[in-house]
Amino acid sequence: MVAKTFGSTVSGVDAILITIEVNVGQGTSFYMVGLPDSAVKESQQRVESALKYFGYRMPRQKVVINLAPADIRKEGSAYDLPIAMGILKASEQVAFPELEQYVIMGELSLDGNLRPIKGVLPIAIEARKRGFKGIILPKVNAAEASIVNNLDVIGVETLEEAIGFLEGEIAIEPLVTDTRDVFYSSLEGYAFDFADVQGQENIKRAMEIAAAGGHNVIMIGPPGAGKTMLAKRLPSILPPLTLQEALETTKIHSVAGKLGSEASLIAQRPFRSPHHTISDVALVGGGGNPQPGEISLSHNGVLFLDELPEFKRTVLEVMRQPLEERRVTISRARVSVDYPANFMLIASMNPCPCGYYNHPEKECVCGPGVVQRYLNKVSGPLLDRIDLHVEVTPVKFDEMTSSRKSESSEAIRERVVTGRNRQVDRFKDYKDIYCNAMMPSHMVKDVCLINEGGKVLLKTAMERLGLSARAYDRILKVARTIADLADTDSIRVEHLAEAIQYRSLDREGWAG
Repeated sequence: MVAKTFGSTVSGVDAILITIEVNVGQGTSFYMVGLPDSAVKESQQRVESALKYFGYRMPRQKVVINLAPADIRKEGSAYDLPIAMGILKASEQVAFPELEQYVIMGELSLDGNLRPIKGVLPIAIEARKRGFKGIILPKVNAAEASIVNNLDVIGVETLEEAIGFLEGEIAIEPLVTDTRDVFYSSLEGYAFDFADVQGQENIKRAMEIAAAGGHNVIMIGPPGAGKTMLAKRLPSILPPLTLQEALETTKIHSVAGKLGSEASLIAQRPFRSPHHTISDVALVGGGGNPQPGEISLSHNGVLFLDELPEFKRTVLEVMRQPLEERRVTISRARVSVDYPANFMLIASMNPCPCGYYNHPEKECVCGPGVVQRYLNKVSGPLLDRIDLHVEVTPVKFDEMTSSRKSESSEAIRERVVTGRNRQVDRFKDYKDIYCNAMMPSHMVKDVCLINEGGKVLLKTAMERLGLSARAYDRILKVARTIADLADTDSIRVEHLAEAIQYRSLDREGWAG
């Protein structure tokens, strides 16, 4: 007899339906076909042990299991449960009248308990898209799957429970989650707030501009000046995630197995801060079984690279293309997957190895040429993709002990949202352009018009400060964002003047 069950595999951030066909016939062999990897092949031992634990038997006949489509590689241990169900039906130990109405996934332990799996959200989305009645999966993954509406999410703890449900002997209420309610109730509540930061008003202003225009930022300053503290607070002033962005972000974290057992929808912008020893693959994604990297995990959020010159040169260089294209394509001989990577890059660095170059009080002890060599660790093409260069100076004692309350993240975010709304309206006719930082060069000339006074100022600044040609577009984009924050259609001279301040590393002789 041939039985069919349905599972799923994840490719990139989307799922593909897998049909598990089980045939029990004459003979004594066990075959599994359809490009299974070692973890899938080993399911035979786990399934047999789990079936025996609950009083069922493994057929002593010829068992052929086909995982279709047969040309897609199947990986992982999540096929245990559908294979077990298929074997039970094909060997006529149980009837399962509604077996083909459910997508079934789960890893079995030897005593029949179910272990959690990865990529549940895209699997649930695919199940609903294909018109299945529901999905049966480990109970710890049920909250994540219940984000998908109009799908019966059946969470089970053991193989016996799953069998009982499909036979109709056990009634399990589908888990229902009001996605919008969960989303809107989780929008607030950031752990860090700009109200805690004393002083550093110029840096807060730069962060506000960066958040409003989606600009990348690099902060240069001595140890203890507050670079990391300020970076951690940036997500709290970014515009709130939309429901669509929250689903995209949650899918990526689901595929990477980063959600945890109790998590459901990610409603706050991610903040990722990898250590400087990270490898190329861990940052960008990939591996034998391609997984999202840190830049995809920070999709719709912030990627913070602390001590930028300490990262390996190759690691920094592989970021250049994702920063431009806002996605990553991982290509292998048999498969090519796309991961979204629309993130804001926030980097920090010391001005020199000792950390005290240009310090107002402490003296730099680095030798001649050392500072320039240190700065040269960060390549020009990478800096070309960073719009704001901000010099961070230590907070003075009087500011640190001041009783004056700093502006809260909520107040700053209101201005940021106003500025972003202007940009959304401006770019509504352009696909994949949502903010000023995304503007291509040919659009800058049309969108960032400046008057004669502005042209004179910009020309003077480029000549006197020795700004490079690549700084020109960046200054105009930042000036456009400053004008949006001021709620004006035209870029004024004062907007340009402020934008020019944020090009520290473009100045000739900055470290000379």
